[in-house]
Amino acid sequence: MSTQRPSGPFRYGDRVQLTGPKARMHTITLRERGELHTHHGVLPHDALVGLPDGSVVRNSSDQEYLALRPLLRDFVMSMPRGAAIVYPKDAAQIVVHADIFPGAVVVEAGVGSGALSLSLLRAVGADGRLVSFERREEFSDVARANVETFFGEVPSQWDVVIGDLVAALPETMPDGSVDRVVLDMLAPWECIDVVASALTPGGVVLCYVATATQLSRTAEYLRATGLFTEPEANETMVRGWHVDGLAVRPDHRMVAHTGFLISARRLAPGTVVPERKKRASKTSYGDEDVEVWTPGAVGDREITDKNLRKRVREAQRAADGARIARDADDSAATLD
Repeated sequence: MSTQRPSGPFRYGDRVQLTGPKARMHTITLRERGELHTHHGVLPHDALVGLPDGSVVRNSSDQEYLALRPLLRDFVMSMPRGAAIVYPKDAAQIVVHADIFPGAVVVEAGVGSGALSLSLLRAVGADGRLVSFERREEFSDVARANVETFFGEVPSQWDVVIGDLVAALPETMPDGSVDRVVLDMLAPWECIDVVASALTPGGVVLCYVATATQLSRTAEYLRATGLFTEPEANETMVRGWHVDGLAVRPDHRMVAHTGFLISARRLAPGTVVPERKKRASKTSYGDEDVEVWTPGAVGDREITDKNLRKRVREAQRAADGARIARDADDSAATLD
């Protein structure tokens, strides 16, 4: 897998981000005889082919557009989605807090639309391995197409397994063979036991959860196993700033809470950590507490089958464009 995005002149099949005069962005895949239609005119794709990154083009109404290949964060925010994505701000923190390193063996569940998979694949590099588990095949189809679109191919170090993590992980990964596990699901505590078996001593498990009740139950379950270090939890909020001469102020809008990260490290077999001295708190819970942790109560949103099929088609069309660009490169290399 190439670790760099394509450079040089734009080609058919490339993904291009166009920014208009009012800072509105359009992300397109360049196709022969393709056109971008807006209320302000038409821009033929042919006008972009052969131009370098960072060029300015004009449409039929003489409006200017800045053309750039999307960065990873740009691609993630504009790619077709089958499920909710992990935002770039959280993906960056996951890579750091889970300590994803080149050559690592990483397990991810679930794969969703592939947003986090892109960051994990970059972090493990060509010598690592990412195994992604997903219950729904339609979501995996969207993720595969998005990953192929971004990298230009399906990375050889990436495997997607369709099935429930609890049942499929022991059949896929030997005990003690996984360096890092990232869980993006409604009830990660249901998977902690099999994750503990798969992790190597010192390995990291990191869970991405949306609500405080999910965070609480995950932390209590990790503690109760006695197999992990004391869990650490945090969230990341990003606030942009408007900077124009002396007009320097926070943006009116910000990306605030999207999810919590909670992580812990696998202890060596038989290890008993020293007892923590802390103030008494309510750590036990009853049936009424469990009720608020159900998928419906924590905001599980189901995408309709019709909408999901549309997302699959969009993602596959984008992947087709990436194949066109790759085949063009292969043909040019053969001629050279």
